[in-house]
Amino acid sequence: MNHGMPYFYRYHVKKTQSLTNGFDPLRNYLHTIEQTCPHDYFFSGPRSSSLHFKLNFDVKCIESHEISKLARQAMIDGNTRDAHSIVELFLLQHDNKTVAVEIPLWLENNEIADYPKIFSSKEPLTGHIDILRVEDGKIWIWDYKPRASYEKYATTQTYFYALMLSKRTGISLDHFRCGYFDSAYAFVFKPLETAILRNQQLHKFIQ
Repeated sequence: MNHGMPYFYRYHVKKTQSLTNGFDPLRNYLHTIEQTCPHDYFFSGPRSSSLHFKLNFDVKCIESHEISKLARQAMIDGNTRDAHSIVELFLLQHDNKTVAVEIPLWLENNEIADYPKIFSSKEPLTGHIDILRVEDGKIWIWDYKPRASYEKYATTQTYFYALMLSKRTGISLDHFRCGYFDSAYAFVFKPLETAILRNQQLHKFIQ
């Protein structure tokens, strides 16, 4: 998909079938998004990866999480030039919980309250989930960050990925979990829709 820059959306057919039981709308989304995606949305407007405000979550840091170990395996040859793609493809091929990578998402301006105030725009919010996993009945949104410990806004980015996928599929946010990681640490949290309402810094959005 060319969304201003190339994104290589991929999903694993067999794992999607076996892991998304109980999440039929998610399976349908993954199967049809290449045909139904409003590609023009992605050429302008706010992007989740460019949201520069913080949301307050109870974020847990986990050393040597399973997904960090997999990232280490993926990067074992030391090639960091295209680390994102290397890690994503390795997980899709070798991790029994990863169902898709680079999933396109969007949020319409009528889908949450005060949208123009939050994003300084009426255009749709867009983004691409790095890695989508299903584990223990939860849908996990993961973003690979080579220096995860130094990230300021990764919780905001992954939170809105979860919110967008919830809106696109109709699956309650209660079924989602978020995280970002590198080869040493993973940072995880439970997304709450009330996070937007209680945050006092949204007006500081910087595209």
